[in-house]
Amino acid sequence: MRNIPAKQKNSIVLVHPRGFNWFPGKRDITDIANRMVPQGLLSIAAYLLEQGHDVFVYDCLGPQATFDLAGQVKVILNYRPQIVGFSATTSSFPDAADLALKIKEQSPDTITVCGGVHVSALEGKLLEDYPAFDYLIAGEGEITMAQLCAGEEPAGIKGLIWRRKEEVITNEPHPKIHDLDFLPFPAYEKLRGFPHEYHLPLFSYIKAPGATMITSRGCMFQCSYCDRSVFKKGFRYNSAAYIYEHMKHLRTRFGVRHINIYDDLFTANRPRIVELCDKLTRHPLGINFNCAVRVGYTDDDLLKMLKDAGCLMVSLGIESADPQMLARHKSGVSLDDVRDTVQRIQAAGLRAKGLFMMGLPGETKQSIKRTSDFIISLGLDDMNMTKFTPFPGAPLWAKIREEGTFNEDWRLMNCLNFVFIPKGIESQERLDHLYNEHVKRFYSDSTWRMKFRKRLWQHRKSLIYLLRHLPSFWSAKNQFEPDK
Repeated sequence: MRNIPAKQKNSIVLVHPRGFNWFPGKRDITDIANRMVPQGLLSIAAYLLEQGHDVFVYDCLGPQATFDLAGQVKVILNYRPQIVGFSATTSSFPDAADLALKIKEQSPDTITVCGGVHVSALEGKLLEDYPAFDYLIAGEGEITMAQLCAGEEPAGIKGLIWRRKEEVITNEPHPKIHDLDFLPFPAYEKLRGFPHEYHLPLFSYIKAPGATMITSRGCMFQCSYCDRSVFKKGFRYNSAAYIYEHMKHLRTRFGVRHINIYDDLFTANRPRIVELCDKLTRHPLGINFNCAVRVGYTDDDLLKMLKDAGCLMVSLGIESADPQMLARHKSGVSLDDVRDTVQRIQAAGLRAKGLFMMGLPGETKQSIKRTSDFIISLGLDDMNMTKFTPFPGAPLWAKIREEGTFNEDWRLMNCLNFVFIPKGIESQERLDHLYNEHVKRFYSDSTWRMKFRKRLWQHRKSLIYLLRHLPSFWSAKNQFEPDK
């Protein structure tokens, strides 16, 4: 393995691998329906640019990106990089490994590095099993990657996993970055086609183009299904001033008109959100935004402030309406509190979106029916139902095989396929049928459809986009039809 010369400024390509993001045997249309910015990769890119490196970002899910791995390798190597870094989820890690292998075959001296949630959960075992990677990075990547690219000795770089001859060495973790304002804004300018060819979920915005932001790291809670391998427990956040300037940067430089904020606990620190809303109300940027809140961290005054500041929709993580399932997997959330929070969100003039998960350990046909009935009763403006996927860093992982049948196929572990079947459900086919049935039930509900029709003109940009890609969306719709 070639070492990186000390203090050398390098040419670096950061890669967002495509992975397997749809259903087996079906055309992958996820990048048409919702092409998200690889936020973590752009944060690392921005930090490396500050250190003086030449940085290129290649998004394998980006516009005009080829599906073919050989073609992706050709694009990557055309930049003549000294270092290629990958950020991978569980489902995209096999693609990252295949790309690293092909890069090594054609350019043996190119240094290959991989980080992300899958690496942070499994650590050194991956370096043993995937020799095409020279290094792995566990945890937050900005500082560890910068030290590696600067040529510092591997033994002294916290968060690095490396080889000393045949031995795999896992260094101590890098301390968490407590002051997130220390980091530059993500390097959106390095992303081909941004923002116009990166699409937020349809009908979740009124103005376009859109973008995404993350304004905090970590979480104070530990839900059973959630992998906290990268940011760990705790809650760190950008200041209101930083968030405002970040939003202003997106508006003035890229013309962004809507931002989806993907924090788990956006309103957990109330003073910063009050300050942010005050700034946005006093000095409007012409931007709408969506955010997520946790039940218990929202009051009427704060909801009004969010509305006045330009918030359009608020998401709530609910997961299940079965009390035993909630107690086991998402403690501290009651159905009465959920109902009250949804009502107060809508009373403030905001839209309420419910986030649910099907197929968790303990799930039965009865618990699914109870959740489906609860969803309909809430009168939500939108809903998302995730297919539960066990991830290596989640608390459930250690005993998941005792809870049901688990097909540990990393490529399918993307929350779009049921790889785990709980004991209370007889087969994957039955679980798929129940999922399709209850998703269709929500979007067929007369109350929801009436609400949607009244807003159709507001969402004309989404409607035009939908019509332009109608064959692909029609194909996707057929995946959610219940079996006859």
